[in-house]
Amino acid sequence: MTYHFTKVLDCPFDDAVARATKALADQGFGVLTTIDVAATMKAKLGAEMKPYVILGACNPQFAYRALQAENKIGTMLPCNVVVQDIGGGKSEVSAVNPLESMSAIKNAALEPIAGEVTSRLQTMISSL
Repeated sequence: MTYHFTKVLDCPFDDAVARATKALADQGFGVLTTIDVAATMKAKLGAEMKPYVILGACNPQFAYRALQAENKIGTMLPCNVVVQDIGGGKSEVSAVNPLESMSAIKNAALEPIAGEVTSRLQTMISSL
């Protein structure tokens, strides 16, 4: 397995962000944070890069269950979804694979939760 699920979209960056946000909502996720990586790199380093944002997505039901099973799991929340402009009028959306990222945590109670979240994020990516 890989640490992310990715799909290339034949649409501009802003449309891809909107589509990803809606697809997340359709799977029960809200976007808690939006980190504009390109703007941050420009402000802090003077570096130019194509539009790139990290959406911090959270499904409250799964987050609550995970926190009940492992109180330090918050170090791995929310689930990151990256939207980036890859040029040529195309964008790429990538979501973290929770089964992979949480495999380092030796807590059997987290596995079914991570599996459910993984399934929803895969569905979200596929629906784009």
